[in-house]
Amino acid sequence: MIKNLKSEDLAKLDQLEKYLDEKSNHFFGYPCTFDFDYSPLQKFLKYPINNVGDSFYSGGSYQINTHSFEREVIDFFAQLLKAPINNYWGYVTNGSTEGNLYGLYLAKRIYPSAIVYFSEESHYSIEKNINLLGIKYEKIKTQKNGEIDYEDFKQKLSLHQHLPAIVIANIGTTIKEAKDDVMKLRDILDDFNIKDRYIHCDAAFCGSYAQFITPKPNFDFTEGADSIIISGHKFIGSPIPCGVVIVLKHNKEKVSSFVNVIDDLDDTITGSRNALTPLILWCAIKAFGAEGLRERFFNCLELTEYTFDKISKLGIKVWRNPNALTILIPRVNKELQYKWQLATHDDITHIIIKPGMTKSMIDTFIIDLEKETQKDLADVF
Repeated sequence: MIKNLKSEDLAKLDQLEKYLDEKSNHFFGYPCTFDFDYSPLQKFLKYPINNVGDSFYSGGSYQINTHSFEREVIDFFAQLLKAPINNYWGYVTNGSTEGNLYGLYLAKRIYPSAIVYFSEESHYSIEKNINLLGIKYEKIKTQKNGEIDYEDFKQKLSLHQHLPAIVIANIGTTIKEAKDDVMKLRDILDDFNIKDRYIHCDAAFCGSYAQFITPKPNFDFTEGADSIIISGHKFIGSPIPCGVVIVLKHNKEKVSSFVNVIDDLDDTITGSRNALTPLILWCAIKAFGAEGLRERFFNCLELTEYTFDKISKLGIKVWRNPNALTILIPRVNKELQYKWQLATHDDITHIIIKPGMTKSMIDTFIIDLEKETQKDLADVF
């Protein structure tokens, strides 16, 4: 098919490649990794692969799929997140927004009258998904570091303690990479004697490495999580947005339904599902393994400390959460923001260190940053 493109069409594709290559060298504000090469998977682009249905179900009449690879991906992350043996299930999503939607959807199906509690620094997909599902909610204040305010959580919980609770725990907030403590949230629910509860962990960026942090954040299945999502195109790296959602199998089985047309279970948000992204994630976990992810994290942590030190020496106010790969500085001007693709919120601009970044990139950025007018963030940090 591509052989039939005109020369001007091919030139447009070449121009796009140059544009993307240049932009990838100035990509500091978003947690998407770019140190990958999945070109060996190109040969699968000639098949109409579709992961419709449940990859853990033994049936299914649509068989041009990568279900077996998807199962291996889910098994890997279930083990990483300490899911109970023989009581977990999951699938590869189109991204963390879908993963968050699935967690909320599952929780709502189990507890239709529940109130959702989430912090004001949760990812914007949380509130959007809550509105899509039509669930009542309470938005919780946060501490200065971005972590949920447990006292405000108690206060909001007291207003509805007769109702089931769906709690969203952030394991790395969007702006400050703050991590909520699932065990604290669980203990508060216990104090209010709320037995009908569901805790969903949004660990989009940090989920791939949070188990290697010291002290380790409390967020996995042994510590009270009912579902956890991880993004595939962020810390791990993928040319296609994707993610993983892991849930307790006994909860998933409460909402499963059988579909005759595919002779399979319908457990997921979408019907047709991307079958390339499970291959991408499979390649990544085979290449890295848990130890490789650990090494990637510590390499990034070292580069984060290098970057933090370089910015501090400029006399610019700089701050980060302990062991975070996200660095906060005063809001930069639009020119610098767009050149380096920096995410900015209110008075804060943040820089996210991820695999693929180098000291050379950092040094080039520092030269530009030095020209930026110094601002005072005393009221922010």
